[in-house]
Amino acid sequence: MEALRISLDDYILSGGGANGESYDHRTDPSVMLKLYLPGRIQQPLDEMNLARKVYQIGIPTPEPGEYVVTEDGRYGIRFHRIIGKKSYSRATADEPERVAEFAAEFATMCKRLHNTHVDSTQFEDVKDRYYRLLEQNPFFTTAEKDRISRFIADVPDADIALHGDLQYSNAIFAGDRRYFIDLGDFCYGHPLFDLGQVYVCCYLSSEDFIRETFHMPKSLSKTFWDCFVPVYFGADRPLKDIEQEVLPFAGLKTLIIERDMGKPMPEFRAALKPLL
Repeated sequence: MEALRISLDDYILSGGGANGESYDHRTDPSVMLKLYLPGRIQQPLDEMNLARKVYQIGIPTPEPGEYVVTEDGRYGIRFHRIIGKKSYSRATADEPERVAEFAAEFATMCKRLHNTHVDSTQFEDVKDRYYRLLEQNPFFTTAEKDRISRFIADVPDADIALHGDLQYSNAIFAGDRRYFIDLGDFCYGHPLFDLGQVYVCCYLSSEDFIRETFHMPKSLSKTFWDCFVPVYFGADRPLKDIEQEVLPFAGLKTLIIERDMGKPMPEFRAALKPLL
C-alpha cells in the first residue's frame, strides 16, 4: 500500500504516547491522525490493514481512513474522528458517582465483543503471541517458561474476538454510540486473556500509574472492577472466585510489561505465583 503524502501544517498536536503522537485536523473535525515515531514504517501499515479487517467484521471501532506519510518522513494512519467522545476511564474519573453505570456499560461492550466469532485465518492466535513473548523474555528461567507454556497450552482454544489490550481507556462513547479503539493487538482466543488486562489496569497496577494513566485514585479503579464483574460474569459467582480465575491471565501481562520496561517486574509476577 502506497502512503498518501500529507502536510502537518493541516493538523494540531492533541496528544502523545509510547508509539507516537495524535493530531486533530485544523479545519475538519471529523479527521484525526495517529502518527508513529520516526523510522516506523511497517508498524502503521500493519495496523492499518488490521484496523480495516476489524472494522469489516463489524467490531464497533472508528472507521480507518488512509495510510499516510508526512514531509519529515513519519508514517501514520488517518481515522474518522468521533466528535465529543469520552473514554470510560475518563468518564469515571470525571463523575465517580457514576462508576457502576460506566462499569456496566463497559462490561456489556466486552460481552458483545467476546460473543463475536472470527475467521481464524485472518487474525493471530493469542496463544501464539504469548508463546513468542515467552520465548523472547530473558527474565524467566527455563523451568518457569515451561510451566507458563503448559498453562497457556491448557487454556481451551476459541475463535473469539479479543481486543488484545482491553482496558477502560480503550473503549469510548459519544451520545448513544460505543466504540473500541487502539485495536493494534486484536487477535482471537479465550476471553480470559482479554479480561486479565482489565484486572491489571483496575487492580494490579500501582496507585501512581493509575492516577497518571487513568486520572483516578486506585480505590475508584478497584470499585470499577467490582462493578464490572457481576455484569460480565453474572451476579451468582463470588467475586473472589472470579479473581482467582482471572489472576494468572493478568500475570501473563508480565511478559508484555517486562518487554516494554526491559527489567523484571515483581509486582506483576506475583500474579503468576499459582503457575510457578
